[in-house]
Amino acid sequence: MQKIFHLTLVLLLIFSGSLAAQEKYNINKEDFFPLSVWYSGGKARAPMLSSISINSKEEWKQDLEQIKNLGFNSVKTWVEWSQCEPQDGVYHFENLKMILNLANEIGLKVIIQVYAEGAPEWVGKKFPNALFEAQNGYKIQPQIVPGYCVDNKGVRNVITNFYQEVAKIAIQYPSFYGWDLWSEPHMVQWGHPEWINNVQYGFNPATQERFRQWLKAKYGTLEELNKVWHRNFEKWEDVEAPRFSTILTYSDFIDWKDFIFQKMAGDLKLRYDAIRSIDKTHITSSHASPVSLFETPFDPEGPANDFLMAKQVDYYGLSQYPKHNQPGDWIPWRFMAAADFSYSANKSNGGYYVGELQAGFGTVGLNVGDPVTSEDEQIWVLSSLATGAKGIFSYAYYPMSSGYESGGYGLINLDGSITKRAVELGKLAKMINSRMNIFATATPVKAEIALLYNPLSQMVGGENRVGKQGGLTNSLIGYYRYLTDQNIPVEFIDLADLENGDLSQYKLIIMPYALMISKKAAEGLESFVEKGGYVMSEARLAWNDEHGNTSTVIPGLGLSKMFGVRESKVKSLPIVLMKVSDRANPSMANLKLNDTLKGSLFAESLELLKDNNSVRVLARLQDNTPVIVTSNYGKGHTMYVGSFLCLAGSTGSLWDQSTQHLTIQNPANQNTNKFIDGLVKWAKIQRPFNVIQGDKTENTLVVRLQNYPEGYLLYVLNQGKISARAKIQLFVKEKGTYLLEELMQHKKIKVATQNKTIEFSTSEISVKDGEIWQIEKVND
Repeated sequence: MQKIFHLTLVLLLIFSGSLAAQEKYNINKEDFFPLSVWYSGGKARAPMLSSISINSKEEWKQDLEQIKNLGFNSVKTWVEWSQCEPQDGVYHFENLKMILNLANEIGLKVIIQVYAEGAPEWVGKKFPNALFEAQNGYKIQPQIVPGYCVDNKGVRNVITNFYQEVAKIAIQYPSFYGWDLWSEPHMVQWGHPEWINNVQYGFNPATQERFRQWLKAKYGTLEELNKVWHRNFEKWEDVEAPRFSTILTYSDFIDWKDFIFQKMAGDLKLRYDAIRSIDKTHITSSHASPVSLFETPFDPEGPANDFLMAKQVDYYGLSQYPKHNQPGDWIPWRFMAAADFSYSANKSNGGYYVGELQAGFGTVGLNVGDPVTSEDEQIWVLSSLATGAKGIFSYAYYPMSSGYESGGYGLINLDGSITKRAVELGKLAKMINSRMNIFATATPVKAEIALLYNPLSQMVGGENRVGKQGGLTNSLIGYYRYLTDQNIPVEFIDLADLENGDLSQYKLIIMPYALMISKKAAEGLESFVEKGGYVMSEARLAWNDEHGNTSTVIPGLGLSKMFGVRESKVKSLPIVLMKVSDRANPSMANLKLNDTLKGSLFAESLELLKDNNSVRVLARLQDNTPVIVTSNYGKGHTMYVGSFLCLAGSTGSLWDQSTQHLTIQNPANQNTNKFIDGLVKWAKIQRPFNVIQGDKTENTLVVRLQNYPEGYLLYVLNQGKISARAKIQLFVKEKGTYLLEELMQHKKIKVATQNKTIEFSTSEISVKDGEIWQIEKVND
């Protein structure tokens, strides 16, 4: 069994490009919704473990009883490799066993977080060639973290063995519920030297060999690799990842970064397979920080791609620290964008996990964040539920007892006294527990609009990516913020969805900042439009292919024909003015002739293709050349905008402190907002509900709709600064009488449909509060 298992791992590591096709075990996800706090016995901060004393059992039991009495149904405990296997083959799982036993007595479920990044000293002595290595040859000597390179065969085997040994213990206990296999995955995690400029890791010999095997699987022959990379390697052993850029090509850089994404997914699958060799019945998960929407392939720690990671486990997820360690209130749009991105990556899983939810004020060194209130916890949990969370894990029960986060992030106080937010969060947990089957099975209504997340576009220029940074993130966030401010459902898709996915649920695909895409994605996009879909793309679409090669015509990869235009010239400008010249298209219905749309970075002049009579010019640049053009193709329709509408004004940075709604409080975006609203009309998007608050409301309520087998859940959330109310018009499939029960206040009303529409009004909803309406059809 062991030999077969290791052979499987070797094949996995070589052919990690096929990870997207991974088969997972059928796990029952509908019988439990974990509402959990991080607790591992005593007050040691994760991933450290408390020493067991003669009083530990009684003290830990009191803590667990308090957790249960507050209203939580589970705890997330942890094991750290360095403490649980301090000598090779010598295991200490006493803490884990005590927690599992006590939880079973008290009636709590246990989720186990495995920390394999904190490696014991003996691993380095046994495998001295397994150190993480930078491109300049510097090797990281671990200080427990960041551990050792899993690409080293010996390290891989002992990590696999550790996961298996933990599983052998866990499955013996009825209280055990599931796994978190990897916390906040990165290639080099939680500790690396800061003094190396533009550092890249992954130059350990084992990682380079794994990269060579990946390249063999991708290209087949050395001749083909040499052709693409413009190199003349004589044998595979000479091939290694690029350490710097050249003027010739950066296809090697693209392959290297793509490999790291695939490697990270493969490393998660390694952990999954290790567990599944022992345990085939319990939930597996992992969680990111940040989600890849807010990361780039240039991250020196080696980032992951959430869409790839979600395919390896039952639930992938994220950490949410809305107040973290900076002063100021939370940023609602950022919280929601991260949550919606995580759900989009996990759609096939049925939801995502909030692997860590901030439980108390944050600290990093001398940075101290604002207090976390019970109202904060309430709106964060409600917002997580509304975006499709299937498990919420509050970090942590006790504040951090050591390290640069000392004193922060605790739900209760370090002396054990209970806080108001712990009591109120527990009450919310009890309400969710009482309707667990509904919350476990409800999923967000399917969106008809998709935003393309495309990390290839972040790689244009390779290491020499001069110019505007954050282009993809800011552009995506701009469209996302407008649409969600209007309570229009929207999802993120990735290139693999264009290449292989079923796009039939979508009417409109928006492609911001799509400077580089793959040939296969271009073919998928063309097929989508031919079948009747709508596509809107921004400037210089497919300027480069997936190898970094320039297209002969832009839009590239054959897409020029689909959009009915080609680029005639392009200028780089900080502000691009585009004047509306034709209002006949629905996308311009909210604008007037000669109104100006503002773009940034590129002013791309377009030439109309003569063999397409459907092409219409909707806006022109200051030199009167076409810049916004619409066209028909097959049964579908296209829109091309020769600039970036949301790049400059979306404030999409992860650390942006703006809480403004683009729609209401930022006049500079008004014409862009009107155009995006026009795109919704152009693509004939059908809203599942209307929210009526009045034209001059200062606080747009956030409304989210979910389906479950017997009906609907409708969330109405106040993430703003003043109280507000709204009238809701919900469009249902069947006419008749519906029972509406508001779960927070236990209010019930019956409503008869008018033209298959349920209409009702909310209460006056306080700041950081919300309503959850359970809606089911009843017999008249």
